[in-house]
Amino acid sequence: MTLSATERLKVERDVTAAATEDLLGRVTAYRAGMEPDAVALAREELARRGVGEDALLEHAGGTIIGPDGCALKCSVCHRPAVRRGWGWHWLWGVLPLFPRRLNTCPRHAARLWQR
Repeated sequence: MTLSATERLKVERDVTAAATEDLLGRVTAYRAGMEPDAVALAREELARRGVGEDALLEHAGGTIIGPDGCALKCSVCHRPAVRRGWGWHWLWGVLPLFPRRLNTCPRHAARLWQR
C-alpha cells in the first residue's frame, strides 16, 4: 500500500524531526510494522544524515523479535529490547507487588535487573 500525499507529507515531517537513534530503530527493529514507503523515507533521511549500512547492522544486533515479526519494546521507553526476563512490578518504586516479564534496552537493562 502506498502513502497518500497527505500521509507522505506527515511522515516526511515526522522523519525529519526524529532523532537518529529513533530512525535507526524504525528502519531495523520496527520495519515489519511499518509501511514500505515510510521505511524508505526513514532510510533516505538516515542516508542524508550520513548513517551507513554498517550502523544499521550494528543497531539491529541483539534485538529480540516477537512472534509478529516486530521487535519487542523496552518496558521503560520505546527503544528495541535486547534483554528479556522476569522482574518485579514495583509500587511507588518501594514495594515489590508481583512478578512480571520485563523487556529492556541497553540503557535500562542495568537499572532494572539490579533491584
